[in-house]
Amino acid sequence: MSVVEVTKETFKQVVEENQIVIVDFWAVWCGPCKRFAPIFDAVAAKHPGVKFIKINTDDEPEIAASFEVRSIPTLAVIKEQSIIFVQPGAVNEDVLEQIVQRAKEIDMSQVEKE
Repeated sequence: MSVVEVTKETFKQVVEENQIVIVDFWAVWCGPCKRFAPIFDAVAAKHPGVKFIKINTDDEPEIAASFEVRSIPTLAVIKEQSIIFVQPGAVNEDVLEQIVQRAKEIDMSQVEKE
């Protein structure tokens, strides 16, 4: 599945329509973001059942603020409309794969109990 650029107009719908959403907060001027983009794209291609989205923090500051993004790139994971993971900094492909696998394994009924 290809990576999709999301705006505040489309964000809610994307989250509601997908069980797992992996978010890359980035900006055009950000060097680490540019280096992370091919990794994000490569992992997205391996997980057709997971929605991978990019949010430009310069264009969508409200969404970035709602995730308390203070540096970019920042990675976030949303499962069943709940934010389950937010981490600043680029990661390598193996770490991103582990994050996606862990998101798939998390039992949200357990999370909601805690």
